[in-house]
Amino acid sequence: MDIAIACLICLLGGIVAGLIGVGGGVVFVPAMTVLLAMGQVEAEATSLLMIALVSVVGTWRQVGYGNVNMKDAAIIGLLSPVGVLIGVVVANSVPERALRVGFAMLALYMAWRLLKRVFTDDSGGPVQPGAAPEPGSESGSERLTGPAPPR
Repeated sequence: MDIAIACLICLLGGIVAGLIGVGGGVVFVPAMTVLLAMGQVEAEATSLLMIALVSVVGTWRQVGYGNVNMKDAAIIGLLSPVGVLIGVVVANSVPERALRVGFAMLALYMAWRLLKRVFTDDSGGPVQPGAAPEPGSESGSERLTGPAPPR
């Protein structure tokens, strides 16, 4: 039964990663801790490998659509391992409950920030229902989905 649940977690996490560019932090870790009864550190460590694999496939597809900023990706890619090393030391030094609380607080904060962006326009004011975009600006659908892929 655990293998079936793990496969479902992987499928759902992969779909979410492909749709909105997230996976490990949002789907994999909570699902493994809740559904598979993994410890927080074990779920985070397992998620790191899963994210690496998902990222390779997702990046490969997004490069084909021209959606990857290679300069930013290189900078983040070169600096992230330093953060990972620090994070691993901290994760193995603090109580698991503190990790869970911290993770939940981060997830709630990010959800709040995303909701705030959804309900405010580019000028910082509230979104007006049915309002047309200003001339020369992106339409709402382009802003959400990005440019159409090349043919």
